[in-house]
Amino acid sequence: MNSNQDLKTGIRKRKRRWIPYVGVALLIAAIVAGMWPKPMPVETGRASVGLLRASIDEEGKTRIKDRFVVSAPVTGQLRRIPFKPGAEVQARETILAIIDPLAPTLLDTRSRSLAEASRDTAAANLEKARITHGLAKSELKRFEKLFGDKTISIQELETVQTREASGAKDLAAAESALRQAEAELVQFTSNSTTNASTPVEVRVPASGRILRLFEESSRAISTGAPLAEIGDPTNLEIVIETLSRDGAAIAPGTKVELEQWGPGTILEARVRLVEPAAFTKVSALGVEEQRVNVVADFVSPVELWRNLGDNFRVEAKIIVWENEKALKVSSGALFRHGQDWAAFVMSDERAHLRIVKIGRTSGSETQVLDGLKEGDEVILYPGDRIHDGQRVKRIKI
Repeated sequence: MNSNQDLKTGIRKRKRRWIPYVGVALLIAAIVAGMWPKPMPVETGRASVGLLRASIDEEGKTRIKDRFVVSAPVTGQLRRIPFKPGAEVQARETILAIIDPLAPTLLDTRSRSLAEASRDTAAANLEKARITHGLAKSELKRFEKLFGDKTISIQELETVQTREASGAKDLAAAESALRQAEAELVQFTSNSTTNASTPVEVRVPASGRILRLFEESSRAISTGAPLAEIGDPTNLEIVIETLSRDGAAIAPGTKVELEQWGPGTILEARVRLVEPAAFTKVSALGVEEQRVNVVADFVSPVELWRNLGDNFRVEAKIIVWENEKALKVSSGALFRHGQDWAAFVMSDERAHLRIVKIGRTSGSETQVLDGLKEGDEVILYPGDRIHDGQRVKRIKI
């Protein structure tokens, strides 16, 4: 009985001796497990085949193609214009304004006196020119007779001939000056005054709407003074300012999409021309940029953009390249590796470096020409924390 108890006591003592060793082994295992590299959590995406576009995104504005500025044809008193901006007008039918011309005699009594004096002066100069020319002709006849008798030299005869020709030209000039003075005096006759008092109706040259009124109230105006600006709001074009280097890559016929113009509808347009001259513009950061205007025409039906007017702002997306079956990945998966582009492909829970060849980009997505295939899972935004062969695990966003 005592021997059995001693045996059990010995077994218990031997078990107690192994407890410290087991604890040390567990501690070492825990330290090793804690220091063992854990898989790096990463975001992933997949290479896919689909539509990819390369575009130039800039702000633009609408502009009426044909604008007409109606000006006053005569000097006079403008009657009050009964229209407001936005009013519809019809070509050659709508009377935009009425001008009461001021009578020339009432305007310029002094001018009439000056015109009469100019006429009298011109008549006196004409009479003087006739006398001078008559004397030159008589002298020429006398010298021609003397030259026939060989009394004078040829040089003396040529001098008199020149004097007679000059007198003839002076006579012609004096006659023209008299006719001009008489024509200027005609405007002060009674018949001219009566006709000038007839009101002049100013009709619009084209159908459309009044965009702007330069003069609305009654006032005295001079010839050529602008009265109103007229245009057709349904005949719009889009003007887009782009960097000159981008404008050089845009060809007529390029597709344009217009956003942020009002309703959520995307409007379509086509580039008609890239203006041949660029201009310098200072950006919001204070940098001088060479910019050029790209002009586009609407393709969408006018019913969709009828509420647009002149100088309305739009967001334009000029599609310079498009492929409906492009192999593409998120641009965040690509990075520079030496002189090449590369991406990390996730396979067997590890990251594998792939050298790729890229093509066009839309900004958020990039075309892959070589190095990847459809369905490859790539690591997004790897940075410096991922290296080739590293264990990784995907996380859900």
